[in-house]
Amino acid sequence: MARPITLFTGQWADLPFEEVCRLASEWGYDGLEIACWGDHFEVDRALAEDDYVDRKRATLAKYNLRVFAISNHLVGQAVCDHPIDERHQDILPAAIWGDGEPAGVRERAAARMKDTARAAARLGVKTVVGFTGSSIWHTVAMFPPVPPAMIERGYQDFADRWNPILDVFDEVGVRFAHEVHPSEIAYDYWTTRRTLDAIGHRPAFGLNWDPSHFVWQDLDPVNFILEFQDRIYHVDCKDAKVRTGDGRRGRMASHLPWADLRRGWDFVSTGHGDVPWEDCFRALNAIGYDGPLSIEWEDAGMDRLVGAPAALQFVRDLAFDAPTAAFDAAFSSSS
Repeated sequence: MARPITLFTGQWADLPFEEVCRLASEWGYDGLEIACWGDHFEVDRALAEDDYVDRKRATLAKYNLRVFAISNHLVGQAVCDHPIDERHQDILPAAIWGDGEPAGVRERAAARMKDTARAAARLGVKTVVGFTGSSIWHTVAMFPPVPPAMIERGYQDFADRWNPILDVFDEVGVRFAHEVHPSEIAYDYWTTRRTLDAIGHRPAFGLNWDPSHFVWQDLDPVNFILEFQDRIYHVDCKDAKVRTGDGRRGRMASHLPWADLRRGWDFVSTGHGDVPWEDCFRALNAIGYDGPLSIEWEDAGMDRLVGAPAALQFVRDLAFDAPTAAFDAAFSSSS
């Protein structure tokens, strides 16, 4: 199977694209999952400039790297989100934020996600990873009481906003891999089921499996792979460490910043948390997943220049291929 191991560039977008390529190549990565922010991949320029995509390909080739997916989490978040506020202004391109009027932000974000599919096709990439946003995430705390009709409207809002985007994905032959993640329309097992139902299980919409978002919610990332095996379009390798149990640290994290040891959980570099990685890779083998394993470095307590190469070695050691024959086949007298 020999799945390529890539580096997601989202947490490296403060560095020039070529510098990230140099680092990834020196560490031994096979390729990149390229973020659509910083100068790493600019969707508008990819569509407007005839040589933009060729220059990106040339830089990748210079460092012997491949690209299997691009990611536009930040813009995708604004498609459905409510409320739209200063948090979005901080992450969105100025052209998408505009005057900040929420309806306009959502419309421009939707248009940019359509263009992201077109830009991916121009780059020769078949998968766009990202977020959807959610108009009902703010209701998750359950008070004031949430009427069922409000939740139904939330899933309908998602379908109404994303089906036209997915139409463009279909037109250009690209798939969207939604990262199942708190603050999104699909953030756990049952909301993923409901999300797929809302859009009629159309093939253009699949999942980016990132187990770091499962373990702190007490979800089983292995069974998630097996349950949604036909929808696992991309894999991000990120880890999380749960530290509850002392009577003070809770799952809600208490509005404390990353790496604050008073938190009940934290994102950590791959291999330093509670994700059962070997079982996960065996499950990916079982479903025949042969796409990239993309390492997403997020650890506020570890230098990324240490974490990224160490995570690569960790994944290489554990992400073994499935055997070509059962071990007990050699016992047969006909072998």
